[in-house]
Amino acid sequence: MLKNLKYIDLFAGIGGFHQAMNSFDAQCVFASELDQHCQEIYAQNYSIKPEGDLTQIQEKHIPDHDLLCAGFPCQSFSISGKRLGFQDTRGTLFFDVARIAKYHQPKLLLLENVKNFAYHDQGKTLLIVKETLAEIGYQVFHQVLNASYFGVPQTRERIYILAFRKDLEITNFQFPLTYGKATKLRDFCLDDEEDQVKELIIKRKDIIINKNLIIQPDLYGNYPQKPIRIGIINKGGQGERIYHQNGHAITLSAYGGGVGAKTGLYEINGKIRRLAPRECARITGFPDSFILSKKRNICYKQFGNSVVVNVLKAIMEKVLNIAFK
Repeated sequence: MLKNLKYIDLFAGIGGFHQAMNSFDAQCVFASELDQHCQEIYAQNYSIKPEGDLTQIQEKHIPDHDLLCAGFPCQSFSISGKRLGFQDTRGTLFFDVARIAKYHQPKLLLLENVKNFAYHDQGKTLLIVKETLAEIGYQVFHQVLNASYFGVPQTRERIYILAFRKDLEITNFQFPLTYGKATKLRDFCLDDEEDQVKELIIKRKDIIINKNLIIQPDLYGNYPQKPIRIGIINKGGQGERIYHQNGHAITLSAYGGGVGAKTGLYEINGKIRRLAPRECARITGFPDSFILSKKRNICYKQFGNSVVVNVLKAIMEKVLNIAFK
């Protein structure tokens, strides 16, 4: 446990990092989030009201901390590719992470971004991030991880970046590639009779299900740890594909259209429907005690933007004995 560890939560969203750090009894001393709806949910769940626009907050006004967590937005870099390190990140939101880290020099930075961040601008953007962090005193490691292998039934690939302060002399770090047991979506679903489920059932004449598809578990009783497509609605475009309850959910999205917008469509107990907000919370690693927004679309947006708690827990378990002995 990390009762004496202090961390800050930047671009905090609804607190995926906070949720993970609670598992280790770490103390959040500062949070920042621009979105008002996220601020409200964060405050309800953690009794901390996040500060607003991080670009307007001076680093000296942020408390000292051992760990900096940030799911910073993937904003285009102003002069990406010129490899100017710290200077190259000015004007981007990553610069706010870097300036705070440069000032406070926490032992560790734990960052998360979309998978494509690793390949943006032919890899030059990630290179700038690594050079920037090296310039201010950090050894950097990164890995793309899929939440499907971390105990939740959601395919969600994200890049995770760890930056250890150089005086810790961490020259090698292996990210965990799995965490927890195999899962299937059905085990995370609500009962059919709940009102929030009934409201999501879709009854249309243009639903097509492949009845000949055979879906079986392996010798260990595990189904494929990925979405299993079994049908379509309409022409099968975005948001019109149907997946099996024994597979995994597609990546939750803050945006996107179609009948299955933001969650995808699933055949669950013989009914075709989207996922309910509580189910979205579960497959992102949030407990049932987590307070949700009363507005469904806000919930969908929040979980579409959230980091998966289980992945963070797995990473932190490997970090504990390295950076926080």
